[in-house]
Amino acid sequence: MKQLLLIFIAFSMIFSACTAEDQNPFFVEWDTPFGAPPFDQINEDHFLPAYEKGIEEHKAEIEAIINNPDAPTFENTIVAYDNAGALLRRVSPVFGGLRGAETNDRLQEIARETTPMLSAHYNSIRLNEDLFARIQAVYNNRHEKDLDAEQMIVVEKIYQDFERGGAALPESEREKLKQISERMSMVSLQLGENMLKENNDFKLIIEDEADLVGLPANVRSAAAEEARKQDMDGKWVFTLAKPSWTPFLMYSERRDLREKIFMAYVNRGDNDNENDNKELFIELMMLRQQMSELLGHNNYAEYFTAVQMAENPENVYNFLYQVWEPALERAKKERDLMQAMIDREGGDFQLESWDWWYYAERIREEEYDLSDDEVKPYFTIENVKKGNFLLAEKLWGLTFKARPDVPTYHEEVEAYEVFDNDGSHLAVLFIDPHPRPGKRGGAWCGTYRSGAWENGERISPIVTIVMNFTRPTGDKPAMLSWDETTTYFHEFGHAVHNFFAEGNYRRTSRSVPRDFVELPSQILENWAGEPALLKQYAIHYETGEPIPDELITKLQRSEHFNQGFINTEYLAAAILDMDWHTSNITEDTDVTEFETASLQRIGLIDEIIPRYRTTNFGHIFGSGYAAGYYVYRWAGVLDADAFYAFKESGELFNQELAENFRKYILAGNALYEGMDAYVNFRGAEPSIDPFLIRSGLK
Repeated sequence: MKQLLLIFIAFSMIFSACTAEDQNPFFVEWDTPFGAPPFDQINEDHFLPAYEKGIEEHKAEIEAIINNPDAPTFENTIVAYDNAGALLRRVSPVFGGLRGAETNDRLQEIARETTPMLSAHYNSIRLNEDLFARIQAVYNNRHEKDLDAEQMIVVEKIYQDFERGGAALPESEREKLKQISERMSMVSLQLGENMLKENNDFKLIIEDEADLVGLPANVRSAAAEEARKQDMDGKWVFTLAKPSWTPFLMYSERRDLREKIFMAYVNRGDNDNENDNKELFIELMMLRQQMSELLGHNNYAEYFTAVQMAENPENVYNFLYQVWEPALERAKKERDLMQAMIDREGGDFQLESWDWWYYAERIREEEYDLSDDEVKPYFTIENVKKGNFLLAEKLWGLTFKARPDVPTYHEEVEAYEVFDNDGSHLAVLFIDPHPRPGKRGGAWCGTYRSGAWENGERISPIVTIVMNFTRPTGDKPAMLSWDETTTYFHEFGHAVHNFFAEGNYRRTSRSVPRDFVELPSQILENWAGEPALLKQYAIHYETGEPIPDELITKLQRSEHFNQGFINTEYLAAAILDMDWHTSNITEDTDVTEFETASLQRIGLIDEIIPRYRTTNFGHIFGSGYAAGYYVYRWAGVLDADAFYAFKESGELFNQELAENFRKYILAGNALYEGMDAYVNFRGAEPSIDPFLIRSGLK
């Protein structure tokens, strides 16, 4: 009887395990349209088992490569490595996407558990000397084999990844590198979590309607809507979501309240509370320095730029200073204009950073007879989306079809099928437009599945663009500011890059330097304000009339408005980023003193604060843009010069140029990279003049 009971228990355990595995969506083929993630079936409990099994499978695949008795070849080593980890490639994009756009306490708990687990796993692969030996053998013999251009590049890229990752170091140093890497991943995670808490914890609650003086009706309505969502009917709530705090700074006549919300924004992570980021940030800088030295570099900026177009920190600094001087000069003139307005109106105070947005808007109305409220009715979120789709159609013949049958992770997210110019399926696009408590700030583009070729079959990408744009209020649609409009075009540009990416190997399918990757996104911003496109997408939501020529003229006249501020606040942050990553940071380094010294060195005026202060500089908490925030302006030189090619051709939607841009810049990343790709498209290296002229700095 006892034996039967034990058999029954064992069978029950096996049955339960099998049932749990069968019920986990990550362990079965997805029968959704286009193989999109079945968000309606996935819940938090699925991630940890999927990660654990994914790691187990990946380890087995790596061991099979190492233990292969045959001599290392391109197929049995490079291709096998490139294909390994299929389950992790399914799980990680879904988990990462949800953590960015729709997180909750449980997902954050899972992240704290899986982050060190994944870091240790990938370190065990990157620092595996046996695996590296096989990869190195293929690399050393690559010129003797019959490899085509793409195969040669993927061999060199994978070898470089391992070399830069420390695989060639002695065992003792590899162990140090593992420990550093694992700790860095946890510190980065905590910095980001603190930022989300700081964003969500602040609320400016207004109870007296008189305190709303100066705010337009749509801004008041949005604040009242936010208050209702938070069970504060009859009040007005402003948050640190950009569509909330930005219009408040632009229009509120209450200078004391402008100061309150502005300082809450710039001091995120610097409030000496449980979410304070100062000590964590210093630890991260020290870890990056230790890692860089182990890998043979003087500092992290040197390590990062070694594989970028910029090549070294000196070139980055030289470029930034080249733009900094005219930007600062222009910003000082803008400051003087604002102070003159304050003095003219009898204001007994000096302009402060929380005044800049307010007086800039006043000057725009006075100098250019243009207000944000006059423009917004033409730029509803639907209109701007149509403008992006229309541009993709005019340049590359793409078309888009709404697919409500594709599951999404939130009711606000829209799914579209993307068709190529021959009518064939090209990609799937998710659009997630509005802020939520579970969504981090900013805007970004990502993929739930990257595009590539596998066994002669094209795997189409599943792309997502995530924004934090103004919501609809009452019976009025979401109306975007010009900044939000260009941001939409920017993120859509990243999406297009993902649509077109081709390659037979995952490592090189969309492999570009970080200071090149913003070119495909930023170039689309140039078309957003062109009359030939504006007339077709900027339609008044009430009258149905296209934007009038008079308003287009005003927009064009104000093109250089506030460019001193826009460039200066950005460049100050980019230089601060470089200063952190080229300095010898110790545990005694004081974040505030370092930041102050950095900004004083370049002469930043008191009335401007860098776009991101150290404690809320989310771009550099992770590794992607650390020592690389400069890339937006670096790519700005590329996109301004590339767009000038269309302008000088006399045909704004020149399809021959667009096809070349697709071939070399967007699709050919497995064959062309960086300056080689750009020269293939343009016929010459870029000139900085179109960028300086566009920015009003020349």
